[in-house]
Amino acid sequence: MHSRPQNDLILHQYDGSPFSEKLRLMFGFKALAWSAVTIPVIMPKPDLVALTGGYRRTPVLQVGADVYCDSALIARVLDRRAPAPPLYPTGQPLAPVLAQWADFTLFWAVVPVVMQPAGAAALLGHPGGDAAISDAVLAGMKAFGADRVPFSATLKRQTTADAAVALGAYLAALDAQLADGRAFLLGAEASIADFSVAHNVWFIRRAGPIGALLDRYPALLAWHHRVCRFGHGTRREIGSDAALTIAASAAGHAATAVEPGLGFEAGAAVTVAATDYGVDPVAGTLVGLSADEVVLRRDDERVGTLHVHFPRVGFQIRQERKA
Repeated sequence: MHSRPQNDLILHQYDGSPFSEKLRLMFGFKALAWSAVTIPVIMPKPDLVALTGGYRRTPVLQVGADVYCDSALIARVLDRRAPAPPLYPTGQPLAPVLAQWADFTLFWAVVPVVMQPAGAAALLGHPGGDAAISDAVLAGMKAFGADRVPFSATLKRQTTADAAVALGAYLAALDAQLADGRAFLLGAEASIADFSVAHNVWFIRRAGPIGALLDRYPALLAWHHRVCRFGHGTRREIGSDAALTIAASAAGHAATAVEPGLGFEAGAAVTVAATDYGVDPVAGTLVGLSADEVVLRRDDERVGTLHVHFPRVGFQIRQERKA
């Protein structure tokens, strides 16, 4: 049990988002209470963008007027808030490296396989597959695809055939890792690696007939059932208007500082953007920088002053040129 209240953790997410599932399982692992704001699956997302300044990837964690982008950084925030049980156990130095692989390489092998017509139809509400897709589901599939084209335009996407071969190799390796009876991927304790792999398996399992491919990997399926038993913590629903009000009325921000020797000075006008996909830049004033995190101060006419946090790894900082 945790002595401090945790219901100030607000996750902007939607239930079908794999990376949201990653965070929901972490809430369960740490027995945290949290609030869910359900955001639109596709653009426009005006309330989310008011908080982030343009970043549109899902999920986003809000704590007052501090906004944390990217699940890798959010995991670190949760570990600071509730250190036990840890997401980064002693003796598992490769856990974050495996997590990074799962969040990118494994995920982008899963996506083309899952998003075949039968899988996409199941994910979008037609579990019977593509045999008799309704006009509404077909329209939803087309809208989702159109929204994601510019979002992932910077990626070199695999064909379905190529992705299927890669995914088979990855799943077989994970299954072999677990075949000795260990409880979790790197040993007796769960780590960030388990949650990053788990959201990929969850995504496959939800994809109707596509999910049958997991039957070849019994150790991996048994492991995923163990991870799912952590649950999702204590969830309550709030509206995006309530979340914006909380941000606007926050008394201050989490402590932050720009460390010397990292190439940027406090107060610099900069933009921050992901380097892989969803590369929409966010502009602001640099108020925090370390080897792990970059923090921008930005002002929004609806919300006031916000601090928007990004991981340092996987994101690029650019200083704005003076006029």
